[in-house]
Amino acid sequence: MAEGGAPKLDEQKKEIFDLIKTPLRKGDTWYLVDSKWFKQWKKYVGYDSWDMYNVGQETAFPGPVDNSQLLKLMDEGSVLKENLIDDLDYVLVPTSAWEKLILWYGIMEGQEPIARKVVEHGMFVKHCKVEVYLMELKLCKNSNPTDCVSKQFSKADTIETIESVMRDAFNISDKTEIRIWNKYMSNTYEQLAKKDNTVQDAGLYQGQVLVVEQKNDDGSWPRQTTNSYSSSSTSSTSRSTGSSSRSSGYGSSYSSSYSSSSYDYGGSRGSAKPGLCGLSNLGNTCFMNSALQCMSNVPPLTRYFVVNSHEQELNENNPLGMKGEIARAYAELIKQMWCGRYSYTVPRNFKMQVGRFAPQFSGYQQQDSQELLGFLLDGLHEDLNRIKKKPYIELKEGDGRPDHEVSKEAWDNHLQRNNSIIVDFFHGLFKSTLDCPTCHKRSVTFDPFCFLTLPLPIIDKERILEVFVVRMDPTFKPIQMKVTVPKMGVVLDLCKAVHTITNINEDMMVVTDVYNHRFHKVFGMDVRLETILDRDDIFVYEVPVNTPDHPETLILPIYLRERGGTYYSSGGTTLFGQPMLIPVNRNDTTYDDLYNIIMHKMSRYVRQPLNDDWYLKNGKEDDEENKDEHQENGEMDSTSDSEDVIENEEQQETKESERNGVVDEDNKSNKTKQRKRLFSMVQVNSYGSSDISKIKDDAKPIKFTNRTYIALDWVAEAKRQFYLSEEAEAFEKHESVKNTVRKKPVIKLDDCIKLFLTKEQLGKDDLWYCPECKEHRQAYKKFDLWKLPKILVINLKRFSYNRYWRDKLDAHVVYPVE
Repeated sequence: MAEGGAPKLDEQKKEIFDLIKTPLRKGDTWYLVDSKWFKQWKKYVGYDSWDMYNVGQETAFPGPVDNSQLLKLMDEGSVLKENLIDDLDYVLVPTSAWEKLILWYGIMEGQEPIARKVVEHGMFVKHCKVEVYLMELKLCKNSNPTDCVSKQFSKADTIETIESVMRDAFNISDKTEIRIWNKYMSNTYEQLAKKDNTVQDAGLYQGQVLVVEQKNDDGSWPRQTTNSYSSSSTSSTSRSTGSSSRSSGYGSSYSSSYSSSSYDYGGSRGSAKPGLCGLSNLGNTCFMNSALQCMSNVPPLTRYFVVNSHEQELNENNPLGMKGEIARAYAELIKQMWCGRYSYTVPRNFKMQVGRFAPQFSGYQQQDSQELLGFLLDGLHEDLNRIKKKPYIELKEGDGRPDHEVSKEAWDNHLQRNNSIIVDFFHGLFKSTLDCPTCHKRSVTFDPFCFLTLPLPIIDKERILEVFVVRMDPTFKPIQMKVTVPKMGVVLDLCKAVHTITNINEDMMVVTDVYNHRFHKVFGMDVRLETILDRDDIFVYEVPVNTPDHPETLILPIYLRERGGTYYSSGGTTLFGQPMLIPVNRNDTTYDDLYNIIMHKMSRYVRQPLNDDWYLKNGKEDDEENKDEHQENGEMDSTSDSEDVIENEEQQETKESERNGVVDEDNKSNKTKQRKRLFSMVQVNSYGSSDISKIKDDAKPIKFTNRTYIALDWVAEAKRQFYLSEEAEAFEKHESVKNTVRKKPVIKLDDCIKLFLTKEQLGKDDLWYCPECKEHRQAYKKFDLWKLPKILVINLKRFSYNRYWRDKLDAHVVYPVE
């Protein structure tokens, strides 16, 4: 913590709490903070009212900000790891909050802040977002398009910035005139002529290839001469803003009619057929392309757009529509796919129009295909709604009337407000029945639908967890194994599964999550397994007792650290290796006892020194070590809390004896032994990042508490000579690791429909107000398919969510194809 710079914990909590609520503004800078460090800080300051157990405790002190787990080392330096998730892996804080955290706690030595800009997303509806991942573009020269250089850019960077980077990358003089081309496929180019356009304005996406073209000495451009191939071999369409230069090939014959289009076309005429037209991927837009291909192969809808029937039904004044823009963009795309001239097209204009009205689809990252399809169907319906002014209609209850009468009334009411080509082919009618469990009142309604969203029967109710089992016997290597546990089980179920393989009793196990060489979590037996993610490193330790309240035995967490700075500096230490859980006697364990117990535990991968040569390099260093030893024996103990601090009472005895001319030979011998030890022991916080107090090497028992954590501080020379890293990291693989291929269950589509139509009782959070009882009740609800559309769109609910994870059901669903 910065000297004298940290306010009281309540003030820290309030300041950061207020700053994190700062709204996002375009151009502002926010910082990434490792989520686990931030959670430790929240525990330390009591950020959450339900987690006040360790407030202010030294064992909860988070130490300097450590973002090492967010980064990976590359040749060019540290870069952000891929696929990190907001709140799960990192927390975003504004500049003001970051500066305060750094002032109070500092940052881990050698790390740089991870700063990111706030950018604006969406073209029609604007919203701000922190650009955590910069966009990587591939840059190449027109003369050598296969030799690409990858560079990262912000969406807020301009084409002029890219041009400057390309000049530097390819040593192009500022005097040389150049053009930048956006390359989609092998024969599709678009000139980026507006230098003030941003990366986002230009619609560039991750992995986009940009080509720089240098003007020839005679004033011509290479692309005006190199693309003069016949249409049967290579065809190219090149577009630019302002003056347009089109290469020879089939594209030139359409230059006048499609000069303003944002579609690019390719493929030979001979192989192209109507409808057999691919969609070029714009980044990770396969989700969009798959939905468009499905829609393209709906014959009556495609025929409707190809013959321009939509032009007579455009409803540009519908407040719920998109001013006809979605319908126009979709019609243009369908006509290109079915004209029979091109084997692929780039749906840029459609993508841009979707981004205008649905900002969640404005980027070029992977999205949900069903959500895109839902937006498209709804957008087309409202853009083509034949009802210009929707009447107000009061819904009526069935009140015992025949179902056919109530359903006809509901469908007629729906058509009075919704009437389009989408309704004609894609809308159907549900029958929804609610029964009150108390008075047996029955409510029947009929509701229109466009999608049939079906649940999957959960056949597989188990999951496989990978764990490492650490035996008490130090001669055994950790064992990697995979165990099958109930998805909705608890940690005790995990222990039972481990027991079946190892025969270790469940009450002799401690289950932990090891993260960055430290214990991130120690799980209680009743903790739900859903809190354990598949990517967590789970270690199961065999211990003699697994309760913290045992009167004689304490399970002591041990960390390993390499000391690189001064003797006392926690900022000069680096955690390494796997942490240990070691049983010790709670009441009469001395420093010497603890050292020997730990050395025995590490005997498989730590060698005992044969002499003092490794330690006594020269007399001067020996003096320095004696000086450090004298400082250690003479320092004052921490006096914060008698329960949390290891007390050592001997402090002046040696000095007094020396003053009186009395030398204790046994004590001298002890000091000699201490000097030969491979590591010193320090009480630290639970994060291992901050020292609490030194443990003195005297003959008196160490006083432990249930919150004591010990770090072994190794000098670099001792670690190099006596710590066998490869052996320490070695583990055995159980046969379960190799034999985990499980046959995926097969589900029939009919099973999904039956499950959807099954009667079920509403949950306590989803009560129904019974008009008869005048109370909210857990009613019984049942769906029936009353009226099916001509074209039924089925969506399978493959994901289940909770606060900890997202589970994908990977069962194979069999459906009829004829």
